[in-house]
Amino acid sequence: MLGTIVSRSGRVKMLQEMPLPDEPKSRGRQRSIEAEVAILKATLYLLERKPLRKVTADAIAKRAGVSKATIYKWWPNKSLVALDAYLAGMTERVIMPNTGSAEKDFTEQLQSVMTFYKSPLGRLFGQFIAEGQSDPGFLALFRERFLYARRDAARIMWRRGVDRGEIREDIDTEIVLDLIYGPMIFRLLAGHGSLSDRESEFMVEAIFGGIRRPGYQVSTKTEQDSKHL
Repeated sequence: MLGTIVSRSGRVKMLQEMPLPDEPKSRGRQRSIEAEVAILKATLYLLERKPLRKVTADAIAKRAGVSKATIYKWWPNKSLVALDAYLAGMTERVIMPNTGSAEKDFTEQLQSVMTFYKSPLGRLFGQFIAEGQSDPGFLALFRERFLYARRDAARIMWRRGVDRGEIREDIDTEIVLDLIYGPMIFRLLAGHGSLSDRESEFMVEAIFGGIRRPGYQVSTKTEQDSKHL
């Protein structure tokens, strides 16, 4: 199941779970949705088996059962199809916990992200970064479609921590998010250190030592089960 997909416009929508309309006037739109899902699923399949540079528009079209013209109707190039498919795959695999503790939420979420980045699909992250170094337009879209969407999700966990009085309100959210996720990205790209659950605990614990509100007592009560983003 493909799950939540970020479309070419950057909006999150449940394409695959959208009900099929019965009205004849809606059939064209439904075929369009089905084609988009097929393209993203085909791209995801190929990305899990090949590096980005070896995934071609021809291969995507063949596996999706559509023409290349259909692909280019929605995406200007292969890299952007791959980026949307990549985010769809990550969204399906990475959880957003709500344990009652922001520190625990970030620890579990970081562990989930690390597990994804160690997978064949997740390791493509570095290839997207490399692509952006020679293509400023792609890098801008990478930030818009991928990076900002991920940070929006992290801010939800952050806001809960602030609202509970766990996190100091005078802290710059953007800087702290860089501090939490930055070491993982550096290790992923440089390959000089491991990406394990224990490392994620150390990273988050070190950050929260400086941002936790003095006197806050961490609750062990689970507010709701972890869920995928």
